[in-house]
Amino acid sequence: MKQDFFEHGVVYHVFNRGNNSESIFKESQNYDFFLNLMKKYLLKVADIYAYCLLNNHFHLLVRVKEKTEIVEKSLQEKPYLGFSHFLNSYTQAINKAYNRKGSLFQEHLKRLRVTDDEYFIQLVVYIHLNPIKHGFSDDLNYPYSSYNSMISNKKTLLKRDEVLYYFEDIENFKYWHDFQKIKRKEILSVMNEDY
Repeated sequence: MKQDFFEHGVVYHVFNRGNNSESIFKESQNYDFFLNLMKKYLLKVADIYAYCLLNNHFHLLVRVKEKTEIVEKSLQEKPYLGFSHFLNSYTQAINKAYNRKGSLFQEHLKRLRVTDDEYFIQLVVYIHLNPIKHGFSDDLNYPYSSYNSMISNKKTLLKRDEVLYYFEDIENFKYWHDFQKIKRKEILSVMNEDY
């Protein structure tokens, strides 16, 4: 896959998995720690629209901030350093906590440029349905995705209003997710009947 550079003002689907498909989250506190590091490092360089953390991989939907929105001078020219510091900090902590060495993640952080509104909408839904796709949950109420924050009124660091704008409102947001979930179940039931 050809890697894209992180450019200011551009939305990306960012994802990666554990090296050799190794678990990157070994227990529940690891998920919380990852989210705290995301807040500490990523919010300096990016707005976060959606996320999902699964046992051996993660998905993020982010917009790299404009140079003028980034406070730290060292990150203004090199916003990728925010991503690098984030994942390196997590790797170092996991290596120390679990007495392991070496890279925790696959070689390169994967990223795809989001080119239009329809793709953005599809990615938000795809990211939130990932726990169902991989059998970690039967519904959208998965604790390590941004779905619950999106449908809540509680304060969040996510760009909730911007995401809901793409879906027109919260009811349409829920409808899109439910519709895709039902569609996926129908496809799986047909596959199971045929095979």
